[in-house]
Amino acid sequence: MTRPGPVRTCVLSAAALFGLLTLSMPPALAQQVIPTGSEIAFTSRQMGVPVDGQFRRWSALVQFDLKKPEVGKVAFTIDMGSATLGAADTDAEVAKSDWFNTSKFPQAQFQSSAIKATGKGRYEVSGALTIKGATQPVMVPVTLSQTGSGTGLRTTAAGTFTIKRLAFKIGEGPWGDTSMVADEVQVKFNIQLSGLAPL
Repeated sequence: MTRPGPVRTCVLSAAALFGLLTLSMPPALAQQVIPTGSEIAFTSRQMGVPVDGQFRRWSALVQFDLKKPEVGKVAFTIDMGSATLGAADTDAEVAKSDWFNTSKFPQAQFQSSAIKATGKGRYEVSGALTIKGATQPVMVPVTLSQTGSGTGLRTTAAGTFTIKRLAFKIGEGPWGDTSMVADEVQVKFNIQLSGLAPL
């Protein structure tokens, strides 16, 4: 699976999310996303066969304190038109109204509402995920790992969770048949961060 290019996003959306987060957290606690090595990917199943894809353009705003994870904030904005499954004709199809309907709903968003520590370097991030105008609660397990030290310390936030595509109206009409395309979609992420304290 290829890695996404540099993180790009709509300036207005990023500014709005940044304003929302910085109202509740001191700026010193903000972490910087490192595009190289970061990715948001997904796996669906068509006729029982796994189909892998990824989003090439997205932004993430993270403000997290290891000592007080419960006051942390995480927000993602994803450019739905950047979804790719590795074939131009398939990418064009998923942009249409039955699937992502990117002309009407160009972005998906996640906004955290609670963060709970479940062990060293392990957390559950609860929040609201909005895709195609539909919002659903999700719980995302996150594992943190680190490499380097000092100013070279890098943190990897990784996890996998499952959503039901039909709850977000993804794959309408004949594509609602789950014997053709499974309802469950696995979302996987690997986000590189700087600015977090040692675990």
